[in-house]
Amino acid sequence: MASFFSPYSHEFVRVAACVPHVAVADPRQNADNVLELLASGDSARIALMVFPELGISAYAIDDLLLQDAVLDEVERQLDRLITASCDLFPVFAVGAPLRHRGRLYNCGLVIHRGRLLGVIPKVYLPNYREFYERRQLTSGEDVIGQSIEIAGHRAPFGRDLLFAAQGNSTYTYHVEICEDLWVPHPPSTDAALAGAEILLNLSASNITIGKAEMRRLLCASQSSRCIAAYAYSAAGAGESTTDLAWDGQAGIFELSDLLAETERFSPDPEMAIADVDLGRIRQERMRTNTFGDCARLALTYAPPFRTVAFEFAPPQGLRDLRRRIERFPFVPSDPAMLRDNCYEAYNIQVQGLAQRLRATGIKKLVIGVSGGLDSTQALIVSARAMDQLGLPRSNILAFTLPGFATGKETKANAWRLMKALGVSGAEIDIRPAAEQILRDLGHPSATGEKLYDVT
Repeated sequence: MASFFSPYSHEFVRVAACVPHVAVADPRQNADNVLELLASGDSARIALMVFPELGISAYAIDDLLLQDAVLDEVERQLDRLITASCDLFPVFAVGAPLRHRGRLYNCGLVIHRGRLLGVIPKVYLPNYREFYERRQLTSGEDVIGQSIEIAGHRAPFGRDLLFAAQGNSTYTYHVEICEDLWVPHPPSTDAALAGAEILLNLSASNITIGKAEMRRLLCASQSSRCIAAYAYSAAGAGESTTDLAWDGQAGIFELSDLLAETERFSPDPEMAIADVDLGRIRQERMRTNTFGDCARLALTYAPPFRTVAFEFAPPQGLRDLRRRIERFPFVPSDPAMLRDNCYEAYNIQVQGLAQRLRATGIKKLVIGVSGGLDSTQALIVSARAMDQLGLPRSNILAFTLPGFATGKETKANAWRLMKALGVSGAEIDIRPAAEQILRDLGHPSATGEKLYDVT
């Protein structure tokens, strides 16, 4: 069992989106590159690692995908990865072309502790613009409820797979491949409705101008709509540049928030690592009743998922949190977003107040102005509401109410603010009234005793 100080004890799961160096049509070297990053992931006690699409063969090898010599070597190297995983902590998903019943599929393979947990075929094969995957590959649309044998390892095969960690730290995840995210109804949507909390995408995704931001938008949007975490890994350095280019963009998103991202166009292997907050995801799903409504509706049209369970033991001795903690959690650090949020917060209040005055027919407002932040904001909002209604600001009756603790500077600020905004300002000294209340209560301080209430 993980210690109290471990992130795994507080519903966090460490996830990595990986971009290894690619060797074109060299499965052995690609397996070596994957093992190198897996060793790093093992040291960092990463629970879940995702690698790029067709990463064991390389993506941009065209008709070499159909060569038995390549496909045979792919299977041998997958067997090697499965064997090597016996001594590794992470669960990981790698991409490879696989033969099954006379067809070739673009697949994601999930491996853990010497076991091939499952194989997921790509559903949507792009055959437009620079893509022509249907030339070599078959869609996994109709692959449901099947099994496949890879180098002596038999495992469930289909687009209907979920993977569930069992033990002291539980989580459920789903795997889809590249273009599956770009369609109007991604497979991960149904998976999330069926219970997947972490969504993995093995992608190749060549780079074109502006595409990186589109990827971020898609991943952020999917993680938001599905109330989930989304880990995305695209191919990087080493892929063939015969007619495509690659930037190696990988990132981890949670409820639309970008938690971590790799350096793009890096010549070196990269990993984006983040601790995903499953507690946040689960709480948000419980709170959002329409998510549950949609999940029940999905049962009427989506094929049932098969859940592949595996044992997961949280690591010992882990104490660091791989997650950025905002200094001001309710204020965005991005200046542009901060400006937008302030604009909205201000105008929400103005619109709400103006409508209330309009509906009630009230023409005047009364407000106390202390010179502090709250009353300053309220007075500015009131002034703008009067402007929108076409009423004079003098209809705002603003009062400064100095008491025992009022300072000269605060009082002066209140008066400067009222004059600057052109409202009707006045002062009511509340000390006599406060003293009378103390006398009425029989409080000792009313007769001059130095006695104060502290509760």
